[in-house]
Amino acid sequence: MTINTSELGGKVLFEGTPIGPGSDGMYHVQKTALIVTTANATATDYEVAKGHHFKTGDYFATESCVGKQITAIDKSDPAKDVITLSATLGAEVKSGTCAFLSNGAAKTVKYKANSVAGSNEDVEEGDNLFVSAWLHAVVRRGNAPVVNDTIESTMKGVSYIV
Repeated sequence: MTINTSELGGKVLFEGTPIGPGSDGMYHVQKTALIVTTANATATDYEVAKGHHFKTGDYFATESCVGKQITAIDKSDPAKDVITLSATLGAEVKSGTCAFLSNGAAKTVKYKANSVAGSNEDVEEGDNLFVSAWLHAVVRRGNAPVVNDTIESTMKGVSYIV
């Protein structure tokens, strides 16, 4: 599959990353991030694990909170990134939560993933990225980017194990 790297904010596309078709004939990453520190209901800063592909301007949501636009991403800490939103998500977001790229100010994913990337691939900004896409796969949760139940349910042939 061909993935347009202009949407990606990371340097590596990791094996197991959920991907899905877009209306432009290319595949797109359904971006996710693991929340690493619980954020209170009034927070606009969210600490996430390294390895996500969020960029300024993306919409960041959880299954219980509608998306808010990302205004800044601080990547200076070697252990985690801090994503700043235009407004609070409005509810406590616990450590271990899967945040995802939403379809605007909604609780819905932007891209309906139907497969996962089959291998780690370096991301070269401005180039298209050619990846193997696995429609039928077994993915070890601890080795792959975080997914939530909604994203997992769209990938009918992908099984997640502990």
